[in-house]
Parts: sequence; C-alpha cells; structure tokens
Amino acid sequence: MEYKNVVVLVTVGSPELAQKIANQLLTEKKAACVNIVPQIDSHFWWHGKIENADEYLLIIKTRAALLDEVEIIVKSIHPYTVPEIIALPIVGGNKDFLDWVDKETS
Repeated sequence: MEYKNVVVLVTVGSPELAQKIANQLLTEKKAACVNIVPQIDSHFWWHGKIENADEYLLIIKTRAALLDEVEIIVKSIHPYTVPEIIALPIVGGNKDFLDWVDKETS
C-alpha cells in the first residue's frame, strides 16, 4: 500500500538547531507542521558502546512524495554523522488535517 502522508522523526542536540531545521522545512514548503518536543533523554549504541544524550525531537508532517527533499534539507543542516531521519506512514486520521498537509506542501 502506498501512503500519501508521512510523519518524519528527527532528533537534534539543541533547541536552536531544532528551530533552524523546522524553519527551513516550513519556508521551503516541505512540511506543513513541525512539532518540537523538548529535552528527550536518548540512549543509543554508538561506536560499540551505549551512549546517552539530551536531545530535541522534531515531528514533521509532510507528503510522502517530499521525503527525499526533507532528508536532503535535514542532512544539509544537521551536524550528526548519522542523523536520525525516520518516516512513518500516516495510515489514517482527520481528513481535514491531512488535506491541509497536502495544501500547505503543494
């Protein structure tokens, strides 16, 4: 099944970077909405050991067709060697909201 809309999750190390990525995606109409969830406690494997970091989570609502462009923008700004960019399909929801996402990213 092909999905029309996606939610993209991206973690960053500072609120300033979260704002910068969000603003760029919105300015270029690659996202209709970006939520920034402050101060998440991330735990992960990195170079063979368990690490942890305080991060900020971006929840990006966009069209699936724009995913490659979203990734390019995030990677161009993001300082991590391997930034988290995970897209999840939107399988349902408020049709009015999803139509708004389409309108704002067209």
